[in-house]
Order: sequence, then structure tokens, then C-alpha cells
Amino acid sequence: MIVITAASGALGRLVLDRLRATGAEVTAAVREPARAPEGVPARHGDYDDPRSLRAAFEGADRLLLISSPELDTARRIEQHLAAVAAAKETGVGAIVFTSFLGADTAATGLTEAYHVTERAIVDSGLPYTLLRHPYYSDAFVPRVTADGEIVSSTGGRGLNTAFRADLAAAAANVLTGGDGHLGRAYDFTGPLWTYPEVAAALGATYRETDAGEGPMGWISARIRAGALERQTPDLERVLGRPAETVISRLRAGTA
Repeated sequence: MIVITAASGALGRLVLDRLRATGAEVTAAVREPARAPEGVPARHGDYDDPRSLRAAFEGADRLLLISSPELDTARRIEQHLAAVAAAKETGVGAIVFTSFLGADTAATGLTEAYHVTERAIVDSGLPYTLLRHPYYSDAFVPRVTADGEIVSSTGGRGLNTAFRADLAAAAANVLTGGDGHLGRAYDFTGPLWTYPEVAAALGATYRETDAGEGPMGWISARIRAGALERQTPDLERVLGRPAETVISRLRAGTA
């Protein structure tokens, strides 16, 4: 049996859909049972309630630990460590964790909770696979304005984002792919793209703007510095096909 945590979230639902299509035996672990996805067995599993996690993980051959959406780093770490402890206590067969790119080399800022969780998983002695995600393309898809423009404050630098659907498919492949994925860490990156390239492909005009303050300003500064241009073949290899591009998503009209 495969147990999916945070199964009522966007990524969790996509993974469940992929697994159901394979005929795998899958159970959803959710904080609010009323929000559990339809069509699969559901158990109460709250990151803030270790007792519920132990009950939710009972009998799992594979556990997909989807990272908590909690923004407070200290609380997120506490939640993740509770989940890892519950997995060990209940004898989960293997744990697959959705981590973040760079979590293996840095333990500050955005990567701190992921770094700590990765170390806890390795130290637990459980068989594991680490899936280090990039930013989701879903949040960065450009929009053509009424004036026929695409604007950003990225300085024309590349983004290695990937769509949730592809990351969910990769997770499903790992969960159903046997023991060959165990003991491995995958650094997932999507096909590199830029806002000017997308504008040209769509026949739009590109214009650089000031991102201002806030989270998007911080992310845009990182993009301008080239921090999102790393490329690896891991996502394509685990998928067994090329990952979806931003341009193809826009041309299909499904963004």
C-alpha cells in the first residue's frame, strides 16, 4: 500500500490520480477528512498530530511525504520530523520526500527545513528517495497583456521550473518503480526557459519591469543572478520522456 500525505493539496491530488491510473493500492492521508479526494481510501493524518500520523502510516509499503505548506521554518521542521518519526515507528517500507533544489548543500533560508528533513530521513535508517523540486512552472507562466506584452523583472535570465503535473508523474513513477530508486536523491529541473523567448514564440513584445518588494521581488532578484539556471537530466530520466515546456503549455491554452 502507498500512503500519500497532504493528499488534499494540488500536488497530492495529481499524484493520486497518476497512481490510481496504474491500479496501485493507494491511501490518502489528510488533515481534514472532509476534504479527502474522492475515489480512494482516506485516513486522518495531521502534521501537527503525531498520533494521527502513526495511524495514517500503518501498513504502508511506500510513503510519499509531501512537504508541509507551513511558512514558519521552525514549525515546518517540527512537522516534518514528526512525520519521519511516525514513519519509523510504524515500520514504513520506504519513504519518498518532496524536497527542494539545493537542500543538500545549504541549510539556510528557503532550504533549511528541507535540509533538516533530508538528514532526518537518512539518519532514520528507512529506505528512502529524495525528490528535490524546482519552483513550479504553474506559478510563473507568463500572461500576454491587453497591449500584447509579456513583462517580467528577470533580466532575460533562465528559469528551470517544472509543472506540478510532471513532478507528480515522476513521484508516481518512483513510488511504483521498485527498489531501483531507493537510496537516491534526484535533482529535478524543467527545461530552461526565459520570458523573452516565450514572448517571441507567442508574437508578443517583451518588456522589463521593476518587481518591487515582497516575495516576487526576492525571487526575481535570484532569477536575475542566474540562481535558477541549473540543469540536470533527472526529471526527464524519471519521467521517461521530456518534461512539458512553458511554451507548449501556453500554445495548448491550458495554462
